[in-house]
Amino acid sequence: MMRDPWAYREVAVHSVLDARTGRLQIRPMPGQAFAPSMRVQCARALSDPAQYPAGTRFLLNAKLTDRLGGEPFLFAWHGDPVQVLSAAQARKFLAAFRRGRI
Repeated sequence: MMRDPWAYREVAVHSVLDARTGRLQIRPMPGQAFAPSMRVQCARALSDPAQYPAGTRFLLNAKLTDRLGGEPFLFAWHGDPVQVLSAAQARKFLAAFRRGRI
């Protein structure tokens, strides 16, 4: 089945340490249309502390979805290329997003 390119949009996410489990989780960065607490399902490599330390920022192509009426989450296909953002690139992306909002 082919992916619908219109359903996906660029989303800036970052890895945060979950205080309860001690594992890295991927969450949307604040300042976008998605809550910073929203779950992101993506490649496991992004939450591997050996590859990317806590606080690493990424740019993903993701879509908002839910599984059988459950809680909504962002889904990024695991095969997409990984784009790591610097702090300046993340600020620039979020600033462009804010300007484009209505």
